[in-house]
Amino acid sequence: MKKYLFIVSVLLSVIVLDQLTKLAICRTLPLHHQIEVSRNFFHIVHIRNPGIAFGLLTDAGSRYRIPLLILISGVAVFIIVYFLSQIKDGSRLQLLCFSLLLGGAAGNLIDRFRFGAVVDFIDLHWYSSFHWPAFNVADSAITIGICLLALDMLLDTKNKKQRHAAG
Repeated sequence: MKKYLFIVSVLLSVIVLDQLTKLAICRTLPLHHQIEVSRNFFHIVHIRNPGIAFGLLTDAGSRYRIPLLILISGVAVFIIVYFLSQIKDGSRLQLLCFSLLLGGAAGNLIDRFRFGAVVDFIDLHWYSSFHWPAFNVADSAITIGICLLALDMLLDTKNKKQRHAAG
């Protein structure tokens, strides 16, 4: 029961924070406008990404793109839920990783249903020499979940090698 309470609390935290920040952006900043927070480094923007990560598939026709991306997001949510159901109670880090992934995927899926695109608003860049694509809280949760999962896998591999060498 604690496992599911943990999953739901992380999931809802990500979705609520993601949707509240997007709502604040949509209500206070017109589409394609920006607020400079730190010159040549950080802006708050209001853009809509009709594609996937880094704007991929943006040029695909919306007639096919939107249903395809909703389908892909739905399949991703299903796969993440499956992995969550397979995690043993003792693996808090794995639960956190997949809960973050699920919350991020769900947050962006909500946008796809509502707007046909994902609301992005965090714009990081270094002068004009480096510009990271705009992103949002859901994207951040997905990125953190993937990084933590990679770290967990590396630590698990290291521990297995140490146990194998010792035994």
